[in-house]
Amino acid sequence: MEEARELFARNGLEATTMNDIATASGRGRRTLYTYFRNKEEVYTAVIEGELERLSERMDEVANMAVRPEEKVFRLIYTHLSLIRETVARNGSLRAEFFRNIWMVEKVRKTFDEEEKNVLRRVLMEGVENGSFHIASVDLLTDIIHYSVKGLEVPYIYDRLGEGLTEEDTYPIVTELLHRVLDIRNDIPSARQQSTEKHYPSKL
Repeated sequence: MEEARELFARNGLEATTMNDIATASGRGRRTLYTYFRNKEEVYTAVIEGELERLSERMDEVANMAVRPEEKVFRLIYTHLSLIRETVARNGSLRAEFFRNIWMVEKVRKTFDEEEKNVLRRVLMEGVENGSFHIASVDLLTDIIHYSVKGLEVPYIYDRLGEGLTEEDTYPIVTELLHRVLDIRNDIPSARQQSTEKHYPSKL
């Protein structure tokens, strides 16, 4: 899969052949066709592998020993940072990623559900310990998930908050989360949180 990923990243989906993948992997065409019917299936497997890597990182964030509100904050920035990193490291697949968005979306269904489950778990943690006051955890899970997903493209192209650094956005996002999650307990202010050295981009 790594050999195939590098070929797709360097040459793109259309210019990569099954023979190229077989040669690069040293497996032979017959072996390759034992597992995949065509290069599109290999491409799908590559995307699945990349998304699995993202899922593992999201799980790591959800299991951190920090307050639920900080977990939500970190999940948002980890998602955006990892999506940008994944697209960037795949070279010419950056174009393929957006041109074949329907294919990517089809493969993303499992990842999206896993990510929503992680977010739902963190929101429930906050509700159960009294940090969050949420009328519907399921609805808020969907709202946060699709809102962050909708920010992927402008975030990848650095069009989100023109002239602002990522760190500039932390207190703004923190304030929004405090309102959305209806946090009433005694927690650090957005300004204080923005100065902590636990930024998601450094995870």
